[in-house]
Amino acid sequence: MAGGVDTSARTSNGRRRFKPSAEINVTPFVDVMLVLLIVFMVSAPLLTVGVEVDLPDTEARAMTTSEEPLTVTIQADGTLFLMETPIQYEELSPRLRAISGAGSQARIYIRADDGVPYGEVMRVMARISADGYANIGLVTDPVSD
Repeated sequence: MAGGVDTSARTSNGRRRFKPSAEINVTPFVDVMLVLLIVFMVSAPLLTVGVEVDLPDTEARAMTTSEEPLTVTIQADGTLFLMETPIQYEELSPRLRAISGAGSQARIYIRADDGVPYGEVMRVMARISADGYANIGLVTDPVSD
């Protein structure tokens, strides 16, 4: 055998008998890992949806920001969320202070469903403003042409 290791041995009748090799074939393992990597890379962006709301349409341009802001979401049934955690209206101020500190310069976005009454949105916005947060924004969907 030229250039390789002979893993066979001759038996008494002259026939070759192969010995088992102790080497592990990693090629199938690598193939499976690459497929899993691709599956996770494709599915990861789909998992960051957040709380489902039907945002109102506007003609405003989309904002670009590199940091993830705090979001307060109001669903059509009045359920209030801080980021993705459901909370009661009375818990809003203590939770915001626990996350970013009192009177922080943190940017806070309010996402309200299109069916939420204007007064409810203003009540949440006033509570956040009264706690010393001045950097408040309303999130809408841009009108598609």
